[in-house]
Amino acid sequence: MPNIKNTIKSSTETPTEHKSNGSAHRALTAPTKLGNMQLTNRIVMAPLTRSRSTAGDNLQTPLHAVYYAQRASAGLIVSEATQISPQGQGYAWTPGIFTDQQVAHWRVVTDAVHSAGGRIYCQLWHVGAISHQVFQPHNARPFSASEFQPEGEAFVGDLLPEGPTVPHPKAQAMSLEDIDNVKRDYRHAAKCAKEAGFDGVEIHAANGYLLDQFIRSSVNKRDDQYGGSVENRLRLLEEVIDVIAQEIPRNNIGVRLSPTGGPGGSFDDDPQSTYIAAAKAVSGKSVVYLHVVRPNNHTGDGSGIEQGNQLLKDMRAAFSGMFIANGEFTPEEAAKWIENKDTDAVAFGRLFLANPDLPARIAQDGPYNEPNEETFYGGGSEGYVDYPSLDDAKSAK
Repeated sequence: MPNIKNTIKSSTETPTEHKSNGSAHRALTAPTKLGNMQLTNRIVMAPLTRSRSTAGDNLQTPLHAVYYAQRASAGLIVSEATQISPQGQGYAWTPGIFTDQQVAHWRVVTDAVHSAGGRIYCQLWHVGAISHQVFQPHNARPFSASEFQPEGEAFVGDLLPEGPTVPHPKAQAMSLEDIDNVKRDYRHAAKCAKEAGFDGVEIHAANGYLLDQFIRSSVNKRDDQYGGSVENRLRLLEEVIDVIAQEIPRNNIGVRLSPTGGPGGSFDDDPQSTYIAAAKAVSGKSVVYLHVVRPNNHTGDGSGIEQGNQLLKDMRAAFSGMFIANGEFTPEEAAKWIENKDTDAVAFGRLFLANPDLPARIAQDGPYNEPNEETFYGGGSEGYVDYPSLDDAKSAK
């Protein structure tokens, strides 16, 4: 499997060196409530694309059940990004949540997590322009808010002889009928997630994917009710929340936003105004949490961290529900954010990938396993379910 870390979508990266101040465990391991659910701690497992689903039908396997159950001590697990339809896929070997077979295979995963005492939300994903014809029904060009040529390349795995990565084609602008179809797809996927046993869903409106393409001014050039003003560019996200709420209570719906970064090179001309408005709009829809990614080295060039920190705090002030911060946080920095009431919980990506019992390790201030980047995407159990826990390390002595 080639190293495709700059091509494939993942969640945020956490540095592997951590200096303990001895206090991280107190804030992060304190229990809290998410809607009507009691969470054992404020440590969230961030959505992490691992590209290990079956080819063709995009199914989870028993290995996924082991992987997620190993990490069930998280206060909340957010699943890897999961496409809501064939049109929503943009990467090889990523899971779906729109067929009966996919529901049945995800059910094995959620049952394993619940048996281990965990909570898990399904991240609902439509990549929009960050795709390729090879994934699209009838080999069509991908859809976006407007015609848009993403930078970079699509990860197509072994689907094309010139792969594993090929340039993104120019996406086509969605018609109003296309938009209505996508909303129906979101509702159907939410229904499927409920049937699969998930505790709730997270709407992926971040990282430059479809809903974010509607939000960001560099992509959205529409002149109808979905373009122009910030209010119009937020309209589709709000409507998606409303259609999902016909299947799942708002108390079990979260939203993910990212003011900067992501594949494709999209951006907003005024992220400060746009994403504070987005936080207010999402708050007005009474969803249970807002999950926001700050600038970091994995979804961008890592620049603008100070401005990014302030924007996260401003978005937190604009949102009335639980706020989850994300983006290369160490446990010590995460604890300070919680202690200062700048966030309610923190999502960890790579640190959780390499440390299945991360809450236990944070509780005792480490030590932490080092993640192996060569096994992040694709493959089998190596680098997926074989990272040792603290108990494993003790028994090996």
